[in-house]
Amino acid sequence: MSTVLITGATSGLGRYVAFESVRSGHLVLAHGRDAARTERLVEELRTEGEAQGFVADLASLAEVRRLGAEVSAAQPRLDVLINNAGLGGGPRGSDREISADGHELRLAVNYLAPVVLTRALLPVLRANAPARIVNVGSAGQEPLDFDDPELTRGYSGLSAYCRSKFALAAYTFTLAEELRGSGVSVNVLHPATYMDTAMVREGGITPWNSVADGAPGVLALATQDAGTGGYFDGTRPARAHERAYDGETRKRLETVTGQLLAM
Repeated sequence: MSTVLITGATSGLGRYVAFESVRSGHLVLAHGRDAARTERLVEELRTEGEAQGFVADLASLAEVRRLGAEVSAAQPRLDVLINNAGLGGGPRGSDREISADGHELRLAVNYLAPVVLTRALLPVLRANAPARIVNVGSAGQEPLDFDDPELTRGYSGLSAYCRSKFALAAYTFTLAEELRGSGVSVNVLHPATYMDTAMVREGGITPWNSVADGAPGVLALATQDAGTGGYFDGTRPARAHERAYDGETRKRLETVTGQLLAM
């Protein structure tokens, strides 16, 4: 039995993956933003197997760090981290939003939060090698403007979303190089296009796929050896945006990320 932390587990893809994981005999650590919804989810999961709930608002980096500390203390046998929680582009024409720390909200939740949570949990993941990190990304990727990483000019929710997912992919490749030989693998995937989720419907998009279509790729990376530093479209190896592989781009991203997290 593996111990699996899934962020954003109270709805959509995360909820589906949580139930599939607990039914397969894994201990599921289910993260949610809302305490009542998280508690209800854990009660449902416990009818199928073992589960524990953790509550944090990923728009607050202090809460992300607290989440990492709480998981590390409660479950030092963590085997798998699935960074699934995220925000879509929002309703069309919506205004730019900021996080509790003053960061552009989509960059904060979709990119900065996974970076901070992963860093917080790396000691326990290393201690439990072989361990796996699965970053739920998107085929929608757009390189950051390093002169305006928080999209203060010409804001578009869709662009903010695509930039955050580009950053997550590029970070995945950098982290894979850093962790090579440690026994901790890290991969990123596009689970499925326009799944039937609140995120997609909020954007005014008619869903193309169900969350059941997106789950196999996540579950495969969480449970099977797929190497490290890969990008997957569902269960198939694929290519992220070409600039996500560029060494200079990734170095600049690392520098900008450090500056943002120090603010």
